[in-house]
Amino acid sequence: MALVLPRPAEASLTAVLVLATAIWVGGLITIFVVARVARATLGAAEQVAFFRGLGRAYGLVGGSALATALASGAVLASQYRWDGPLAAGTAVAAALVATTTTGVTQARRMTRLRQDALRDPGSTELAAKVRRGARNAAALRTTIAALSLALLALGTVIAT
Repeated sequence: MALVLPRPAEASLTAVLVLATAIWVGGLITIFVVARVARATLGAAEQVAFFRGLGRAYGLVGGSALATALASGAVLASQYRWDGPLAAGTAVAAALVATTTTGVTQARRMTRLRQDALRDPGSTELAAKVRRGARNAAALRTTIAALSLALLALGTVIAT
């Protein structure tokens, strides 16, 4: 049985969902832009410090936005019959949470690895690990963005 929300509650939850989604997706786009500028203008040590601070600050904002979007979306989705798009949306949401969690963990490892590489600039082993980790980080960021857009599209399909 589907949940029936009063119209004002549905409108309020929809507004919260739109705002939280805008913060999450806007934050992802902003991080892509900021990363390009920071890499082009900051030295290696400054980049490590900058991205560590950015990650900590954005982690709170982005994590809260994602949690809020998922929670409000789940309540709104409970008004609909369980079907293919709703099941797909649930799977994509779970994959997004898992991939984002993996990305946060990997970013923390990369900070430590980059700090180690700065302390030992002649280490080819550390340099190779940094390059490999950077490729993995790019793949994770791309996956997070793709899952976010897929969830947005599925949410639109479910709501219409």
